Amino acid sequence: MELTTVWFILIAVLWTGYFILEGFDFGVGMMLPIVGKGKNAAETEKRRRLVLTTIGPFWDGNEVWLITAGGAMFAAFPHWYATMFSGFYLPLLLVLVALIVRNVGLEYRPKRNDMTWRRRWDLMIVFGSVLPPLLLGVALTNTVRGLPIDQNMEFTGSLLSLLNPLSLLGGVTHVVVSLAHGAFFVALKTKGDVRELARGLGARVGVVAGVLVAALLLWLGVASDGTALTWATSAVAVVALVAALAFNRRGAEGAAFAGTFVTIGMTVATYFLLLFPDVMPSSTNEAWSLTTTNAASSHLTLTIMTWAAVIFLPIVLAYSAYNYWVFRKRVSIQMLSEESAPQIERVES
Repeated sequence: MELTTVWFILIAVLWTGYFILEGFDFGVGMMLPIVGKGKNAAETEKRRRLVLTTIGPFWDGNEVWLITAGGAMFAAFPHWYATMFSGFYLPLLLVLVALIVRNVGLEYRPKRNDMTWRRRWDLMIVFGSVLPPLLLGVALTNTVRGLPIDQNMEFTGSLLSLLNPLSLLGGVTHVVVSLAHGAFFVALKTKGDVRELARGLGARVGVVAGVLVAALLLWLGVASDGTALTWATSAVAVVALVAALAFNRRGAEGAAFAGTFVTIGMTVATYFLLLFPDVMPSSTNEAWSLTTTNAASSHLTLTIMTWAAVIFLPIVLAYSAYNYWVFRKRVSIQMLSEESAPQIERVES
């Protein structure tokens, strides 16, 4: 197998991992004002602390997948990186701002024992959890759909050319699926009322997510001349979401979370299968498309990157798996400390 193909697959895996792992982080942030609403201010605060505690040990590690995916694109396919970041300059800048705002909110929310302070940061966390999946979904869908690219690998469109019905459906779908994914994660990680509320939210949102995923993958497959393999991955994505809803109804939150895990994984995999061997198809002239060949770095660069990946990737995966294993138990309001900080609890295993 050519090294260019190997690195296309690795980058697809990195983006898939990012959408899966940060997907439940985004979902947890989005559901904060829904599941985290109690009968009074004190109960609301406890519920919100519990909801955010579920992602406390994981959210910053999950963001590493985004950094690694961007770095790998820059090194392995510099022309792909340059065209994408110039074409999606404003959306990607907004994604960066939203991630910073959310992360600051997670860190600064418990710094003051003041309800007004915390409610303002809650709004920032919700904002920073909705915008990234929306904009990344729009960008990724546009990449598969095709963009106006000239013979010099330059993006010739505008921001308005990115806002078409298919890409907007892609953005909304990623938001709703992330919300369902986050609801099943909170149901899996908590006890008591919050667990039941998360299960109910996941059941309602999961139905909408299933319809949107089916519509998006059907539209993408028809528009991009889907193959037998892409139709198969699309079918698995939809079936997995239906299975997640069935498991959630039976109270099997782990299986329900695994279902949305597979749905997001197969959806993003379908995107990259539809792309290959292109990395950015040109809607202006097919001959001007960026491919795994004309957008790649030198063979020497790819060889060095491959050896680095062989050495360090297993270490990173092992550390991540250990982190999830250590913090595998459920948490409850009774396990939270009474003092105001820290809010992002590090609950003992």
